[in-house]
Amino acid sequence: MILNNLKLGVEVVGAHNLLPKDGQGSSSSFVELYFDGQRFRTTIKEKDLSPVWNETFYFNISDPSNLHMLTLDAYVYNNIQASQSRSFLGKITINGTSFVPYSDAVVLHYPLEKRSIFSRVRGELGLKVYVIDDPSIKSSTPISAANDTQFHSHSTQTSAPKIPRSEVRHTFHHLPNPNHPQQQQQQAPAIPVPHQGARYIPEEMKVPEPQPPPQLVRMHSATMAQPVDYALKETSPFLGGGRVVGGRVIRTDRMSGCTYDLVEKMHFLFVRVVKARELPAMDITGSVDPYVEVRIGNYKGITKHIEKNQNPMWNVVFAFSRERMQASVLEVVIKDKDLVKDDFVGLCRFDLNEVPMRVPPDSPLAPEWYRLADKKGEKIKGELMLAVWIGTQADEAYPDAWHSDAALSVDTVASTLIRSKVYHAPRLWYVRVNVVEAQDLVPTDKTRFPDTYVKAQIGNQVLKTKPVQARTFNPLWNEDLLFVAAEPFEDNLVLTVEDRVVPGKDEIIGRVIIPLSMVEKRADDRMIHSRWFNLEKPVVVDIDQLKKEKFSSRLHLRVCLDGGYHVLDESTHYSSDLRPTAKQLWRPPIGVLELGVLNAVGLHPMKTRDGKGTSDTYCVAKYGHKWIRTRTVVDNLCPKYNEQYTWEVFDPATVLTVGVFDNTQLGEKGSNGTKDLKVGKVRIRISTLETGRVYTHSYPLLVLHPTGVKKMGELHLAIRFTCTSFANMLYKYSCPLLPKMHYVRPFTVMQLDMLRHQAVNIVAMRLGRAEPPLRKEVVEYMSDVDSHLWSMRRSKANFFRLMSIFTGLFAAGKWFGDICMWKNPITTVLVHILFLMLVSFPELILPTVFLYMFLIGVWNYRYRPRYPPHMNTKLSQAESVHLDELDEEFDTFPTSRNPELVRVRYDRLRSVAGRIQTVVGDVATQGERLQSLLSWRDPRATALFVTFCLVAALAMYVTPFQVIAALIGIFMMRHPRFRHRLPSVPVNFFRRLPARTDSML
Repeated sequence: MILNNLKLGVEVVGAHNLLPKDGQGSSSSFVELYFDGQRFRTTIKEKDLSPVWNETFYFNISDPSNLHMLTLDAYVYNNIQASQSRSFLGKITINGTSFVPYSDAVVLHYPLEKRSIFSRVRGELGLKVYVIDDPSIKSSTPISAANDTQFHSHSTQTSAPKIPRSEVRHTFHHLPNPNHPQQQQQQAPAIPVPHQGARYIPEEMKVPEPQPPPQLVRMHSATMAQPVDYALKETSPFLGGGRVVGGRVIRTDRMSGCTYDLVEKMHFLFVRVVKARELPAMDITGSVDPYVEVRIGNYKGITKHIEKNQNPMWNVVFAFSRERMQASVLEVVIKDKDLVKDDFVGLCRFDLNEVPMRVPPDSPLAPEWYRLADKKGEKIKGELMLAVWIGTQADEAYPDAWHSDAALSVDTVASTLIRSKVYHAPRLWYVRVNVVEAQDLVPTDKTRFPDTYVKAQIGNQVLKTKPVQARTFNPLWNEDLLFVAAEPFEDNLVLTVEDRVVPGKDEIIGRVIIPLSMVEKRADDRMIHSRWFNLEKPVVVDIDQLKKEKFSSRLHLRVCLDGGYHVLDESTHYSSDLRPTAKQLWRPPIGVLELGVLNAVGLHPMKTRDGKGTSDTYCVAKYGHKWIRTRTVVDNLCPKYNEQYTWEVFDPATVLTVGVFDNTQLGEKGSNGTKDLKVGKVRIRISTLETGRVYTHSYPLLVLHPTGVKKMGELHLAIRFTCTSFANMLYKYSCPLLPKMHYVRPFTVMQLDMLRHQAVNIVAMRLGRAEPPLRKEVVEYMSDVDSHLWSMRRSKANFFRLMSIFTGLFAAGKWFGDICMWKNPITTVLVHILFLMLVSFPELILPTVFLYMFLIGVWNYRYRPRYPPHMNTKLSQAESVHLDELDEEFDTFPTSRNPELVRVRYDRLRSVAGRIQTVVGDVATQGERLQSLLSWRDPRATALFVTFCLVAALAMYVTPFQVIAALIGIFMMRHPRFRHRLPSVPVNFFRRLPARTDSML
């Protein structure tokens, strides 16, 4: 193949609804195309706001290996004949990653964009862009400087030669660039180019078009590059709203639209089996035990049988994937359940060509009565009520339907274990129990003063106060005990006063039972009134003895439900919700997060069935209180889910987590305590997403095993964050990360770890009681329940993160040393001159620093990250980890190693080392947040900071330095009366900046 034959074809079809610019309500428009140093121009369409050109141009591609790095720019201008000038009407930019071969090219209508913030544009431009390598096609003649001034008198359009209607197939390849290792393993397959007279195929009859090969994307740090197989890849799938190009869903026609616009449209044959009537008797007793079997090709679905009922009701929906159908006739058979062999009762047949199509928002199809027939087709007694239609995953019946791709063709699987579901985690509260004192305790042995303590219990949570050895029967504790409780409050708070008679032997003096539903709630730090509670005797005692006692024993308590906190059930680094528990403290949402779970490819077999490796996978996504679970696709290593979900976003500094699991509950051993196996997960921080952009990427599923890191497959997702209140979103950057109570009455690190463990257990228990259950191992994996435990690998990763933060300081020190050593005399002289200038004019120091940071931020905007970060094996030190370190990381806690003395010391070492690891990671996080100020990782935060730098530079330029220094000093030394217990706005802004914790395995 000759490389010079590869060309970029651009067909300028037309524009729609352009902005009038000639003062007479119209425009004389033309289009200029720019690509790879070449420029072409269309003819001028006089006085037309919706012009049609249908002109084709061909650009030479100088280097095919760099095609993905090039862009095609199209500018629409209005021709002004009187002055031989032009006015701007709009532009579009198309990245090279979205160029497709001719066979995949379609006409897309791109919305016109502004050239600057002062531009006024409207309308859209229709283009057809493709790559072709036909040697018979000659490149168009580009516009030269000589004829550029005469564009109004003629056009440089070149007629596109017709592609011959022969059967000759042409191919092109993306050639790898040896200078880019990420491109060395990528090569496009041979793609046929059809002739221009190809017939248009309607969307309903269209065969799925091959998608362009995914493009590797460069992560935000070149020093953290990892193997190509572990890298993030950008895809351009055909979704319900159209083709995704450059982060936008470009619709292929003006009427396209779909409720599920972030997933591929899938068609299903829906069969709703409602009920039957007047079924013939099949048993000797004159009754029938009917059930329905729905069959199409190799797939069948079976309802449950109903005992002795000639008028049964099922109301069950079956969904059969249309692309996997291998038959044209649907059979709905009623059978009679029997011990030996089920008897045939009757059937109904449907021709699939006659089944109606239903697209929401059309009303659901009404079921009808159908007369049963025997095997020969003759009508018999009995009728069956059915509704049969073809729909998509947007259909209301889809979530509750039994799916053909989620069950084996010959086995009946419990439908509740395979359906997609939405779960809502319970609202959690902190329970604060302040044990003040006890009065008139009556121990069993009255010859000694009791050694008492109070034990409090809520469900499985048990806490104790410190023992008090008082020389009185009125011990004083004044100690806080903290618990986690979930709505609705089903458990009681049980407090028991116990006396430690001898070591290892405790006697109960009395107890108090307080229903949590009766406990007072608070949303701030106001004082809770204390109450005295009478202690109940734990056993039956002598009534006469009770009458002789003058006073009863009492317990003094302050109990409340603290709603001003956010109950942390996940790590703050990966938190998906930061709102307080009390709903009256909630702010309105700032946006909407939409997730499309498309498909997974290249999954590793997790089990063996019929002698071959297979997997039964489903996806779980967690954000805030809402958990979602897709349907389980059985016996498929490349499952297609195509399910879309939506969340409200209340804070941009939150993280969406998506995990893939293998369902082990479908076989015969499903009830024997087997755990669902983890395949991998993806974390995406909301603040790293641009507003309105659609992110379509293939995420590698990386899991750490005792043998090392392993790629389990790839998960294809489509994500879009839409901002509904830009002002509220910017305001969130000035608010504290956590609610006010976390700073007014903070918890200790030990308390936070204990409460988080309790919260995860409560959420896992509640979600495990749903149907289908979201199992405990799934909840723990999604919540990173073991992230605080000791790991040599994590400690090394945090250390190297910390060292990379100081790399800039080390480089600056080395540079200053070179200046002092006069290694480069010219640079040294310039530095001396700059130093003397700043010493002579100290008022220029701060404006210069802020202006320098402003320029760096503006310069880095060109190189801003375009993709959300993902798991990085090199950053996580997973590539070079030693097997002995992995054995330590996967060891149980407490350790299973012997002897007992080593176990105690080993556990203590791991606990202390876990704290050190967390501290090192927090220090690294602060440094990474400093770096993210100007890196555009969070585009809104960087824009705010860059704007502040510019304003500060101007303000400090006109304000004397002495005044600024005096104001800063007085502010730093201000009286405590003028200080606030909440963090300041700069501190809140800094804590919301993203760090590289999102890329940690």
